[in-house]
Amino acid sequence: MRYPQGGGLTAERQQFREELRLQAAERFARGEASSVIAKDLRVSVRSVQRWRQAWEEGGPRAVRSQGPASLPRLSEKQFAQLEAELAKGSVAHGWEDQRWTLSRVKTVIGRRFHLTYTVQGVRKLLVRNGWSCQVPARRAVERDEEAVPGWDKEVWPCAEDSRRPVEPGSSSRTKPDSP
Repeated sequence: MRYPQGGGLTAERQQFREELRLQAAERFARGEASSVIAKDLRVSVRSVQRWRQAWEEGGPRAVRSQGPASLPRLSEKQFAQLEAELAKGSVAHGWEDQRWTLSRVKTVIGRRFHLTYTVQGVRKLLVRNGWSCQVPARRAVERDEEAVPGWDKEVWPCAEDSRRPVEPGSSSRTKPDSP
């Protein structure tokens, strides 16, 4: 499901939440306790306390939603340009393979739009616009099928034997078995 900029809420759900805040503001005027309001409206006490503080500072208008906490820094037009860049593939941008990682997408955004994103910010940007993590559907072109059996017989047993041997003794690493 693709989420709109409203933080994953439909217009109806946003309206419902707005009405909850306004109901809480009416009850603040009547002097009701935050815990009672929270229970009746089925929200957290902390949310009611935040709404009450805003109401005390600015009245009923201050309780209204201020919109999303952060607006996207890439416009829809810029994101369409980013999708076009991603469609070219990572090799076209100088990487050796076709994998798009979050850090690579971050680098492309920096080069193309001169914006700095964190890796998690890139993830949120992509998820917000309908992208998801993917696993390759096919094996890598670079895979050498003839080398796989040799690797299975020579390299893997060495890696498998590197585990700690099972011997009787103490379970403590700091205090070995005493005589």
